[in-house]
Amino acid sequence: MTLPEFKLDSEVEATTLELLAYCRSENWAGYDPYDALNSPLFKALPILNSRLPQIALTQLMKRSPINLRGLALIPKKQNPKALALFLSALLKLRAARVGESEELARHMVQLLKQSRSPGQDYWCWGYSFPWQGRSILVPSDAPNLVCTTFVAGALLDMYDYCHDEECLTIAVSAARYILDILYWTEGEHFAGFSYPTPGVRGECHNANLLAAALFCRVHRYTGESIFLEPALRVARQAIAKQGEDGSWFYGEMQTQRWIDNFHTGFNLSAFRSIGLYADTNEFETAIRQGFTFYRNHFFRNDGAPKYYHDRTYPIDAHCVAQSILTLIEFKDLDPNNAALAHSVFSWAKKHMWDRQGFFYYRVLSLGTIRTSYMRWSEAWMLLALSTLLHSDRMQAQLPAANGSGLVNA
Repeated sequence: MTLPEFKLDSEVEATTLELLAYCRSENWAGYDPYDALNSPLFKALPILNSRLPQIALTQLMKRSPINLRGLALIPKKQNPKALALFLSALLKLRAARVGESEELARHMVQLLKQSRSPGQDYWCWGYSFPWQGRSILVPSDAPNLVCTTFVAGALLDMYDYCHDEECLTIAVSAARYILDILYWTEGEHFAGFSYPTPGVRGECHNANLLAAALFCRVHRYTGESIFLEPALRVARQAIAKQGEDGSWFYGEMQTQRWIDNFHTGFNLSAFRSIGLYADTNEFETAIRQGFTFYRNHFFRNDGAPKYYHDRTYPIDAHCVAQSILTLIEFKDLDPNNAALAHSVFSWAKKHMWDRQGFFYYRVLSLGTIRTSYMRWSEAWMLLALSTLLHSDRMQAQLPAANGSGLVNA
């Protein structure tokens, strides 16, 4: 893939600020691909209140090119995971000296504190909607691993920014929730974290690695050694399941054996955090192999990010965002990463941007789902664009390139 040279792109800044204004105007609340069960119709019509109708209507709402949520009386809601992504994005904007984001960041911390899961001894968070899995119904606001790790990570970002001890205390409590309630072992060879509810055991690699990365970060900040051994055990188990080509399946159950863009990006980012905060280069070979697979399999020649490693559609806003984040985080591994990240942005701006100031959910082979999803699309895109903008700002401050085409650091 031949990529053009790029310069600091004012369009990235303008789009970022438009998206920020849109999210703010919506009070950080919106629809979600999986929020069908927030409809009061499920309570009003008992015939719908069972597993198969719940799965069917969730998939209908998710896949429909027309947003039917108004007809189903589904409300827009704030989601803790989205709030966490917004907080991390606002801190990136602050570092890039774009907009007045510090006050908003502090407001986001307050919203996260207010949205904790009720009735829990620990700080933990869940999604703002109930969702029906293959076998279990997860209630609204029930704490889960993924939501809690993202919130805790964002609070640690805030701690990095202003050394707010309360943010650190809350994040440590969240890590203790994951360790005390969700961590499981099975003999000498298996360990993991329950997801989506306590007691559910499986090898969902991205969820396990997100928790392991949080544990290593908490260990670095607090010195509490109880977090390090579980994190490294889970990380080594995931390394053992990496394919010879550098890839990971989403999970190890027969129903989880697909390879996709954003979960692969999660894995790579988590491994880098584990190495950084655990002060080890044990996983560097796996990271390089995994990133090579990622770079070679998830991008079309025009910059469009593929959802799956072996086919393009759907092109999803979540994949757009994670592609930008992964390329920027691993730009040390390929000098063309920053240019490709800009190509991904340019493709998304051309094909997925609405003039109202948000990104569409998905581009399909035969059309586009133009619904705005606050958690899935807008929060992730705001974090991605803020990260891209911050990277551009830092790149602009570096010395000139040397004769090899690489920047002298």
